[in-house]
Amino acid sequence: MFSLTRYTTPCPEPINSQILQMVVDNLTDISSVALPPSNLLYNIYQYAIGFEVHLYLQALDGSKGIAVELIVATSAQDPEKVIGFLLYLPVKDDPEACGVAFMAVQAGSRRQGVARGMMQEVLARYPHAELACAVDKVPAFAAMGFQVRGARGTQVLMNTRAYATDGLMGVLDVAAIYSSLEVRQIHTYLLQKHGKRAMVDAEKQRDRHLDQLAHKVRLFVQGRG
Repeated sequence: MFSLTRYTTPCPEPINSQILQMVVDNLTDISSVALPPSNLLYNIYQYAIGFEVHLYLQALDGSKGIAVELIVATSAQDPEKVIGFLLYLPVKDDPEACGVAFMAVQAGSRRQGVARGMMQEVLARYPHAELACAVDKVPAFAAMGFQVRGARGTQVLMNTRAYATDGLMGVLDVAAIYSSLEVRQIHTYLLQKHGKRAMVDAEKQRDRHLDQLAHKVRLFVQGRG
């Protein structure tokens, strides 16, 4: 069993740190890049997505000018232990709509209704929800009431309704993370450790991986049309 807590203001630091650890541990599942751990660039993307979620958690205080809400699932046996989270962005000018930004469940707590429980909590307040997910996650979200709407890069776009909201959803500009000093330092370290050729190969592998994902999504969406 588990408990759900909704946050519309910053959550306690122990909760934050567990969420960020979950993000880093589940990069392949959470990120649209879905890079496997075998790729040498994996650490860069781990840092980047961790920092991105960190910024959204900070934005719960309203200081970044966007609406952010969070559902946290904790273990019934250990209320201090976070076993899942769902971070979503309410849509301005449409009180029924939101976009799901990040969602994860601890590996040992999956298939126990945690994801469904968190999503039901969101949909009770915002029945018009949109998200993007990997092809293999489509059946799980379809079971929660989402339908396929199209392709969004390497992911399938899904919505609880047959149309997108007309409202605007505030998102953070996180592109600068990838050119930050921290990312450059990680890249320099990896370059020194593995050599230029290995890093160039890793970039080529990443690009092929992204092309394959996008192709898979296009075929999937076309096949449903």
